[in-house]
Amino acid sequence: MVQSLLSEGYFALFLIIAIAYIIGRIKIKGVSLDVSAVIFVALIFGHFGVTLPKIIQDIGLVLFIFTIGIQAGPGFFDALKKHGIKLAVLSTILILTAGLVVIAAHYIFGYDMGILAGLLSGALTSTPGLASATDQFGDISSIGYGIAYPFGVIGVILFLRLLPKILSADISKAEKDWEKESVSEYPTLNYEHIYITNTNVNNKTLSQLCFRKMTDATISRVMHEDEAFIPSPKTMLHTGDLVRVVGTEEALRRARVLLGETTEQEIPLSGKYEVQTVLVTNKSVVNKTLAELNLQTAYDATVTRIRRSGIDITPSPRSRIRFGDKLIIASSKENMKMVLKIFGNDDQKLSDTDILPIALGIVLGVLVGKFTFLGLTGGVLLVALILSKLGKTGPVLWTMSGSANVLLRELGLVFFLAVVGTNAGATLVDTFKEYGYQLFIIGAVITLIPMIVMTVVARLIYKTNVLTLLGALAGAMTSTPGLAAITPMTKSNAPQIAYATAYPIAMVLLVVVVKLLYLL
Repeated sequence: MVQSLLSEGYFALFLIIAIAYIIGRIKIKGVSLDVSAVIFVALIFGHFGVTLPKIIQDIGLVLFIFTIGIQAGPGFFDALKKHGIKLAVLSTILILTAGLVVIAAHYIFGYDMGILAGLLSGALTSTPGLASATDQFGDISSIGYGIAYPFGVIGVILFLRLLPKILSADISKAEKDWEKESVSEYPTLNYEHIYITNTNVNNKTLSQLCFRKMTDATISRVMHEDEAFIPSPKTMLHTGDLVRVVGTEEALRRARVLLGETTEQEIPLSGKYEVQTVLVTNKSVVNKTLAELNLQTAYDATVTRIRRSGIDITPSPRSRIRFGDKLIIASSKENMKMVLKIFGNDDQKLSDTDILPIALGIVLGVLVGKFTFLGLTGGVLLVALILSKLGKTGPVLWTMSGSANVLLRELGLVFFLAVVGTNAGATLVDTFKEYGYQLFIIGAVITLIPMIVMTVVARLIYKTNVLTLLGALAGAMTSTPGLAAITPMTKSNAPQIAYATAYPIAMVLLVVVVKLLYLL
């Protein structure tokens, strides 16, 4: 009866997941396996002959990678500009170190370079690497891959789970440091009230003064002769006027230099005007600039700030609107209803999930991977990153709600880990018996030494944030299970962004290194 049930793939799949989640919640000295327990439970099931359809692995993989790409996309391109060189260097160090370990094993132990190339690919859990190795050396590389792959999966998971403890790193502090670093790119916005005392601005319009360009600040209210109103580019300033200026500390400093002196006096908003936080949920305005929307002229409305992913951004005419943005808008009461309609302001739409973009995005990713060297994982990840950055193509919105992303990501993850684990468990013991422990140990060394070297360089030379380091290690090792192991450790997106940055670099480098090994 039990054997019959276990032969049913869907029953075995969800049994593995259920047992793993129970075990994953057990903490020993503050350390738990969380979702990565799935692969260890799956190894045991696989050893006793339980198999799962490969289609489950592929579905899980594309769902997990696509949702990671959609989540990390906007931050990935910013990180690439800021940290791209550093992560490229770290990824290169890891891959080259792994290559040197393989060369050393070849000359010290005399093993065939073909099986060692397979060991390299398995130790770094790289399917594109294996494809390159078998293309160069033949089927012997798949033997090496099979020997090294189980520890390549398990070793990376254990290393990444234990690394914060080994480094005595405080995850909470790392989250705050990463958030502070991210926010430093978008300084906090404040406001001041300034009396205009500079006679040089008297009787000049905001447009003539090029106020926004000169100061990088925004005037959200003006009080002239006891009348308060929302300004437009044609609003003329006079000495003695009181203005409310919004911007960063540096922008406010420039505004003071241009206009006059700060005061504690507040500008009461006229009963004809109001300020509201407006949620962008209307697809038709996504990717449009504030200049294109022309709110000031059409609706006497001014966007004073944009809040995106918890960060306040100073608006400018070139600022592009993204789905889910929160806009602080000042407008006349009679026009505010129209402004709300333009942007949507519908919480329900933000939480809805449209399956079409997910399906289309995955189809595009699979096609890109199929017809390039990127493979399934690389193609889906690259497409998801690009689509997330685009935000919208015609009527299709390349986004999903946070709750939908988390659900699909974790579902894909456990599907993927369950099949990978059962496959590895089925051959682990036989591989040991046939090839002994020496090749397995060499594979383990290829897995561990490069990660240790990269960690030392990252911490001592680059002073890399531990969350970024964890994601970069998983990406440089091309280890999706590794990323899965660290995802529950933090609420920050730092590991996913670093993974998405390091992964394609490492994947390409590994293919190149395998080809170079053929020349030795």
